[in-house]
This record gives sequence, structure tokens and C-alpha cells, in this order.
Amino acid sequence: MRARAAVSGILASLAILVTAWQLGSAASPTVGTTTGTSTDTGASTGSGTSTSGGTGTSSPGTTVADGSYTGEVVGTRFGDVQVAITVSGGTITDVTALQLTDHDNRSVQISNRAAPILRDEVLASQSASVANVSGATYTTRAYLSSLQSALDQAGL
Repeated sequence: MRARAAVSGILASLAILVTAWQLGSAASPTVGTTTGTSTDTGASTGSGTSTSGGTGTSSPGTTVADGSYTGEVVGTRFGDVQVAITVSGGTITDVTALQLTDHDNRSVQISNRAAPILRDEVLASQSASVANVSGATYTTRAYLSSLQSALDQAGL
């Protein structure tokens, strides 16, 4: 009976530690530097660069310039994520995933499933305030972080 209680206590402690570790890791994805490198645990270095492409001009009386804006590369343990937006008339008209997690086949499947959902949600909400895609937490958080970087560049 004592052995069973000790094993149960150890398992409960491990479950709490693992949950806290996962919450801590998921809550703060590491944003890549302007050279596109990633410093997240287990992540590879990115090959993309983080530049803005505000190619359009702003209309009189608005602070948002029409054009394309590229978000920063965000590193996750499953690969890098980078998003670009197109702005026209002060609204987001397109969202393109330039890079998605690609650590293994499962990461690719998850990203390919989550990206269209995230794109539709962002276009509907016109912001990075969208719900997490179930089963794609790392991809979602990195996607939204890169998106927010592009939105900040656009002044949205």
C-alpha cells in the first residue's frame, strides 16, 4: 500500500511539472532575430529574413500604408513560422504563410491543417486576436506572433 501511494505521488508530481513546463514553453515562443535565426530549444535556424515590404503609399488622413508587410520569423521547437500580410484601404486583404513548421511529417500535417483556418480567422477579425487552433498550439502562437509583427509594421 505504501509503495502504491509513493508511486502515485511521484506520478502526480511529474504530471504537474510537465504541465507547467508545457505552459511555460507555449506561452513564450521565441521571436527570431532580423537575420532569421531561431533560439528556441531544439529549433533549427531559419533561412528567411524579416523585412517589411510596405510598398504602397498611404492615403491622405490615414496612417496605414497599402502594401505588403512581412512579419518576423518566429522559432518553435518544430520549426520556424513567418507570415506576410497584404493591406489595402486600411484592411487586411490577404494573409500568406511564408514558412510553417517543418520539423517532421507530423509538424507539416499540423501546419497545413492550421494555416487555412488561421488565415480565415485573421481575415474575419482583421487582427491577431483569434482563437487557438486545437492541436496546433505551437503553430498558432508562432503564426499569430509573426502576424502581429507584420500588423505593427503596417500600423494596424
